[in-house]
Amino acid sequence: MKWTEAHDYEDMSRIGAEILFKVISKNLSGQNTVRVGMATGNTMIKLYAVLAGMLNNAGVGLSRLSTFNLDEYAGNDGRNVPADHPLSYRKYMTEKFFNLLNPELGFKHENMFFPDAENPARYDSQIAEAGGLDFQLLGIGFNGHIAFNEPIKADEISVDDFAGLPSRVIELNKLTIETNARLTAGNDFKIVPRKAVTMGMKSILKAKEILLLACFKEQVIPLHKIKTGEISTENPASFLLKHPCVRMLYTADIIKL
Repeated sequence: MKWTEAHDYEDMSRIGAEILFKVISKNLSGQNTVRVGMATGNTMIKLYAVLAGMLNNAGVGLSRLSTFNLDEYAGNDGRNVPADHPLSYRKYMTEKFFNLLNPELGFKHENMFFPDAENPARYDSQIAEAGGLDFQLLGIGFNGHIAFNEPIKADEISVDDFAGLPSRVIELNKLTIETNARLTAGNDFKIVPRKAVTMGMKSILKAKEILLLACFKEQVIPLHKIKTGEISTENPASFLLKHPCVRMLYTADIIKL
């Protein structure tokens, strides 16, 4: 695991975008495809804007790029929230990244994948059938979750079973709901769904390369726990210690490690 300090949010976003740009352009320079796991949230907004600019300026053809988002909110009807829901991650990705790409680059919207609350197991199969993820972009929850893989008490699940968790529908942790209401919903708790469908730990940990970004002071505690080297089901991001190629990129002006 490699830890990298960025000066601030702008610097972190630039470094992260450069890393992702190199992965995409290198894989697409020949006849290869590239499969990238995408994250959402305030942390990623600037990165996606910078990355879109880099891809547009370079004129990289994107017809062989496939994206697999980490998660999506689910409604009480057992389905993904609609794309016009104010917190929809499909809406987020469209507005914050895909609509910023030059259409001439040829990205195909049918190559934009999200887990399906009605059939979450299918998502793991889709990723595997595509050849697995070449790269996974991650944020980290204030409680240490990655995607929406929430913490589970150590006496309720083994480390091995947690690492093997599949894509699934979950009940969101109270802290997650409160955080997302504050950061993305203007403190309107009513519009934050209580459930989500998430990519499982198993698919995340199978990605060839992982980059985690952190820029909030509330992320210091779970990051410090990772620094101890202990893998715990109560800090899901600590499972990245099991992966051979992980880079942790954080803003040194906010996060003191």
